[in-house]
Amino acid sequence: MAERRLLVLFGSQTGTAQDTAERVGREAKRRHLRCRVEALDSCDVANLIHEPLVVFVCATTGQGDPPDNMKMFWRFLFRKNLPAGSLCQLDYAVLGLGDSSYPKFNFVAKKLHKRLLQLGGNPLLPVALGDDQHDLGPDAVVDPWLVALWDKILALYPLPPGLEIISPDVRLPPKYTLHYLPEGSPHPESDVLQLAAPQAAPCELHPFAAPVLSNQRVTAQSHFQDVRLMEFDIAGSGITFSAGDVVMIQPQNCPEDVQQFCQLLRLEPHRHFVLEPTEPGTPLPPLLPQPCTIQYLVTHYLDISCVPRRSFFELLAFFSTDELEREKLQEFSSAQGQEELYSYCNRPRRTTLEALWDFPHTTCAIPADYLLDLIPRIRPRAFSIASSMLALPGRMQILVAVVRYKTRLSKPRRGLCSTWLASLNPEQGDVRVPLWVKKGGMKFPADPATPVIMIGPGTGVAPFRAAIQERVALGHTGEGWSWEALRMPLAQSGLCQHMEAWTGGSGGFHQVRLCCVEQSRLSSVIHRLFCRAAPWVGSGSAEALSWLSEREHGLLSSAAAAAGPILLPLTRGTGSPGGHCLPSSSFSRQGPLLAAGHLT
Repeated sequence: MAERRLLVLFGSQTGTAQDTAERVGREAKRRHLRCRVEALDSCDVANLIHEPLVVFVCATTGQGDPPDNMKMFWRFLFRKNLPAGSLCQLDYAVLGLGDSSYPKFNFVAKKLHKRLLQLGGNPLLPVALGDDQHDLGPDAVVDPWLVALWDKILALYPLPPGLEIISPDVRLPPKYTLHYLPEGSPHPESDVLQLAAPQAAPCELHPFAAPVLSNQRVTAQSHFQDVRLMEFDIAGSGITFSAGDVVMIQPQNCPEDVQQFCQLLRLEPHRHFVLEPTEPGTPLPPLLPQPCTIQYLVTHYLDISCVPRRSFFELLAFFSTDELEREKLQEFSSAQGQEELYSYCNRPRRTTLEALWDFPHTTCAIPADYLLDLIPRIRPRAFSIASSMLALPGRMQILVAVVRYKTRLSKPRRGLCSTWLASLNPEQGDVRVPLWVKKGGMKFPADPATPVIMIGPGTGVAPFRAAIQERVALGHTGEGWSWEALRMPLAQSGLCQHMEAWTGGSGGFHQVRLCCVEQSRLSSVIHRLFCRAAPWVGSGSAEALSWLSEREHGLLSSAAAAAGPILLPLTRGTGSPGGHCLPSSSFSRQGPLLAAGHLT
């Protein structure tokens, strides 16, 4: 009989695809399949030729881009020199997770499915496309797709004689076993944040613990939003960056939430433990030191502030000794209960910690072994870098909009990362933030004389601030530059004054201006943008002009602010006096170039 093994590979940006992939892995174990669940970039793609059965679960990000943890796989898979029949032995299925409100809905899953076919793969099912916009979310597609998937797989790999599918009522073993160390036993100081090795560039597995030099509020106290300009010391870290790049920051839970969590689950914060995989070959979590304390685990790893998913309630129901709580948890984890779960969790943005408070009898019965199965790890957050290494060597600055809003819950909702960053006070001692740098999607023109229009809603001005700092430091005057930060009335906020004070009279940048534009004046501002660069005409003029005109009344919307900053390079035209200031044809083809803005 052929070996009954399944590889589940995921590409996930926000955790939804990973959660779904782990669900596939759990259901595979109930069918006695040897199963591994891995991120696509964690898998040696060259070994795909030896895999008989693979399920791909992938999200689509941005403008049809693959998630960060599948980009290396993506580049390899689309190499032109791969033989057409190289995956002829592979049976596969592709599940895409996306949002139909975006133009390139599930683009990655569709393209992956097509490429696997080109390489000779054998699809078990047509590509499935989950949609966040559906009333039931992606589960409307995922649930029936899984039923069909297991029918296909069990037809190819029947259950061994004497074995039956493990009932959904039976709890599966945890991924890791947590072993407490004897109190008083010697152990290394594992809870100290470690610096990256000096010879290696910092990365997600080895971030650099950057000292915080300053944390200044740049909006007025009367303004509705708290925006911070933070500066970090990165001297000796090996970090390099340029305008448009993104810094990734690993946040942590606040001490009050950590204390509440430990009290709810009756955990001793200072107890040391080590993890041991339940199944041979399962890697340990790379971001957790061994040994580790409960306090470190909860503070730095478990995302107790995230909105819990369906799988959270499914596992939680197994621990419940209270009949009423168990019935409600089972309802939340059922296909029929997803609308009620959305009203309970997603709509009010209820956190995992708050959900645990609502099920006290169940919460106190959670075994520590299941903590890493129950709660996902804290994901890093991305911020556009707001400074230039040429202007500020050995330092890095970011703009942080502190996320705080109200829902029907009495307690205001707060962004985990932005709230934590805003709380850091370098005057109280050595305060450090784990970070590393990634290349951003925004590319500034190589020629410093190329004029650009830069539209940065709110903290979306960050990459433009970095670009201007860089050009000033290089001594470029930037002929014909026009900088318009379009935002809802911010004249009273303090952010405009802060930016104008920095750019005024700097290195010949007298033409660089920052205008805080009210909605009523937006049309005249766009008209001035056209007129101020009459000699600059893009070859894609009609398309570009249409693009700007259509967005004339949308640039200040909340959706535009969420999308991030937009960069429009201009190209030299014929010089006719009646020309318009238009984006270059390269922009017209590719659409707006986005950078990470104020993420929570």
